[in-house]
Amino acid sequence: MSRHSAKPDRAWFGQAASLLALLVIGVIFVRFSPGEWRWSTDPQRIGWALAASVLFFAAWGFGARRRAARKRAEAGAPLRADGPLPVFHASQTGFAQQLAEQTALALQRAGVPACAKPLTALDVEALATVPRALFIASTTGEGDAPDALAGFVRRTLAGKAPLPGLHYGLLALGDRHYTQFCAFGRQLDAWLQAQGATPMFPSIEVDNADPAALERWRDALAQLGGKALELPQFDAAPWQDWHLVQRQELNPGSQGEPVFQLQLQPVDDPLPAWRAGDIAEVLPQHAPETLSAWFCATGLDPQQQVDVAGTGSSLIDHVARCELPEPAHIAGMDAQQVADTVVQLRARDYSIASIPADGSLELLVRQGHRPDGSLGLAAGWLTRHAAPGKTIALRLRSNPNFHAPDDDVPLILIGNGTGLAALRALLRERIAAGRHANWLLFGERQRSCDFFHGVELEAALAAGHLSHLDLAFSRDGAQRVYVQHLLQQQAERLQDWIEAGACIHVCGSLEGMAGGVDAALRSILGDARMQHLAETGHYRRDVY
Repeated sequence: MSRHSAKPDRAWFGQAASLLALLVIGVIFVRFSPGEWRWSTDPQRIGWALAASVLFFAAWGFGARRRAARKRAEAGAPLRADGPLPVFHASQTGFAQQLAEQTALALQRAGVPACAKPLTALDVEALATVPRALFIASTTGEGDAPDALAGFVRRTLAGKAPLPGLHYGLLALGDRHYTQFCAFGRQLDAWLQAQGATPMFPSIEVDNADPAALERWRDALAQLGGKALELPQFDAAPWQDWHLVQRQELNPGSQGEPVFQLQLQPVDDPLPAWRAGDIAEVLPQHAPETLSAWFCATGLDPQQQVDVAGTGSSLIDHVARCELPEPAHIAGMDAQQVADTVVQLRARDYSIASIPADGSLELLVRQGHRPDGSLGLAAGWLTRHAAPGKTIALRLRSNPNFHAPDDDVPLILIGNGTGLAALRALLRERIAAGRHANWLLFGERQRSCDFFHGVELEAALAAGHLSHLDLAFSRDGAQRVYVQHLLQQQAERLQDWIEAGACIHVCGSLEGMAGGVDAALRSILGDARMQHLAETGHYRRDVY
């Protein structure tokens, strides 16, 4: 996505050749007659069309490979005082990386050479020679750095590296639902200043992709050229309308909250591509009874037409996806003024449980309740209020930190509850690629109710597509058994798999499971080995 603006961009070659090939296909393959057109049956025309198709896909692949290679080269290029402005990212779920790439691209468009780089690749000695740098840092869990940054924290942030000539800007990503909000970003900011680096502007903290905070980041970037630069808006993926095709409860009778499998299809567009491990961002809506009560309290007409970004909409359709202000706060406003005032609801992230070859996007969603007994906003929308056939606003986000390894190394999948979603997708992707050295350790409450996709998993085991399947159902015995206990029971096998180069992917609840699994892995493999696995990308987590 990011390019060095000082280098010629030849990506246009693949794009232009692709367009030319499509034009040739149309001219050759379609026969026109007065008032009509039809597909040609001439073998020679068909042959030319097929040849043009080959050209199209070859050109498209050539352009894609060049862009990917250039992106890798820029990320790995050494820092230079006269080089492009580095935009370092520390990412857990891919959002910080996405913002870094968009930041670099926006600066390039504004005439400032820039490139995105992972913070794991930071050379502190080289950084001392660079006049300016940007940092985008996520905080994960309860104030931790992203998993891959454990070595960076230990080696770099615990030491000293004089940086008196460095001017920097920092964007910290976090979630105020957690106690240690933006803790890693704050730690990085404090370390940079302790080394003598000078902030170009106060650090900007973002709560759950808050648009206002991202706008402040954009405004700060606009001053980096020594003059006001006209930066374009960040390229946020647009919301796409999807149909809820099917919803099925997977655990009727469970002691826990109901869990549902959802199948979704795009309303108008073809099924997009994604990788196992990627994220579906869902824009929830309020329950019908919530909206009804709000309109009664405000006295507004829910069917009143309003203008939303140049498009007509009923007021109820618009506010259904927005924070509902207190009726007293909008007293005296008309429908259009209210539409202009309300703020869109925060999107919720869900691991994707399927791969594109399955023909639909699938989610596993637990129907959580608030302390007062009411359904959670997003879970309630997806599991109860959105009827099959209803439109769901959704967009995809790449999460490269949780993608499967590209080579055929063994893969250990560990998770509990709805964390099975991402693990199932990874397993299906591996099976489709003919990679069968897979080991799944999964935990839930009761085997009779909570063995999600159990038939599918046991069939994979029987077919040899899954080497081992270890299960922990905590409510089925006198003693509570969890996935971390399975690891202790299989310590010898775990060591053998790690010696064979295995990667570990953990997905599920942060509280309890993730910490217990990490402690079990460290007790078996040792802290040094675990640090090495995290730093080399062999230990990856997607926990919530």
